[in-house]
Amino acid sequence: MIDGRTQLIAHIGYPTETFKSPMIYNPFFAKRAINAVVVPMGCKADDYASFLRLLFKLTNIGGALVTMPHKVATLGLVDDASVSARIAGACNAVRIDQHGALIGDMFDGEGFVRGVLKKGRHVAGAKVLVAGCGGVGSAIAASMAKAGVFRLGLYDAFAQSMDGLSERLRTHYPTLEVVTGSADPAGYDIVINATPLGMKKDDPLPMDVERLSPSTFVGEVVMKQEITPFLAAARARGCDYQVGTDMLFEQIPAYLEFFGFGTATSDELREIAQISY
Repeated sequence: MIDGRTQLIAHIGYPTETFKSPMIYNPFFAKRAINAVVVPMGCKADDYASFLRLLFKLTNIGGALVTMPHKVATLGLVDDASVSARIAGACNAVRIDQHGALIGDMFDGEGFVRGVLKKGRHVAGAKVLVAGCGGVGSAIAASMAKAGVFRLGLYDAFAQSMDGLSERLRTHYPTLEVVTGSADPAGYDIVINATPLGMKKDDPLPMDVERLSPSTFVGEVVMKQEITPFLAAARARGCDYQVGTDMLFEQIPAYLEFFGFGTATSDELREIAQISY
């Protein structure tokens, strides 16, 4: 039940049709009797800067979940941000503090790494390729570096995004081997599609899957469908994999803590989620 005391959590992005978060958070809030609701809010890029500031003028706003295409822009709009967000060059969560300042954080990478570890894969010392250096790819790369990977390969069609992420990683992790410019997955232990490829029916695959070793662990961030064409091709090669929503479930406990709603386990969230494709 929504009433006059309900706290609003805005889920901001564009388009909103593929949003899954409301189908996880809202059943959780109902189960825990937390008077809050996650509401999808479609906002195009040209309107986002003014909209974000206006949103936090609401007296019943509890925070914002931020997704494509606004994660990178958000870092420049908040008053302060976590180290993870600064390394990633993006934010996917915003709250307002007691002084009225907007605080940004980034949980995509943490969620992704936790998902991989939960499946029994080793991250420390691994060789990891991240294809896509936008908001989510940068976050995953930052968290992989924090987790102690040995080598980090980066690829993005936009060289500026790739090179900027590479510089930030080398600044904060000077002993990390960072390689840029190729999406060839050969020789990597973990390979991640952090591009939007897979959201549209006729999208090409993000890399040459014939170059994947069957021992490679493959991860996806696209959530439009559980088994994307990329994951299907990797599965056919014999690879273990992580679907896009795994990253979402594993990062939600960190979001809940950030917004002051306590915490939960990913297993609890899965049991009550109402996700559909």
